[in-house]
Formats: sequence, structure tokens, C-alpha cells
Amino acid sequence: MARVKLTVLESNCRGGYCKKGDVYHVEDLCPPICHELWNYIYPSLYALQNGARLDCGEGRAKAFVVRCPDGGRVVVRGEAEE
Repeated sequence: MARVKLTVLESNCRGGYCKKGDVYHVEDLCPPICHELWNYIYPSLYALQNGARLDCGEGRAKAFVVRCPDGGRVVVRGEAEE
């Protein structure tokens, strides 16, 4: 499976898990982020690990941008690493 780079673009995390600028390289283990955000990110991350191109901005890319389900308090960009 491909690695996926997660970058925290914005953060107002209540739990203090994510800070703006945090970067995680994910292969098979969950990075140290809250479970709610991980459960929200995981389907897109898994798709990228398996070669998918997702709707991202104006087109399709090996990337995604997700807002935290807690009112969008955290914004994360995921992109497949070649």
C-alpha cells in the first residue's frame, strides 16, 4: 500500500491532538489524532493507499481535504506519496 501524507492545515482542536502544521506519514497505523477525526478520514485515506483518485477541488487527484466532524474545527489534507 502507498503511504499517505496528512497535513493539518487549520486547528482549533478541543482535545489538543492536532496543531496547525502537524504532518503524519501513514502506512498502516493510526497517527496520534482523535478517533472521531480518524474515522472521518480513514475511508479516503484507504482509497488513496489503494491508488484511487478522489474529487478534490475542481478535479480529481490523489488527495483530499477533510474538515473535522466537530464543526470543522480541524482541517486536514491527505495526499498519496509516490
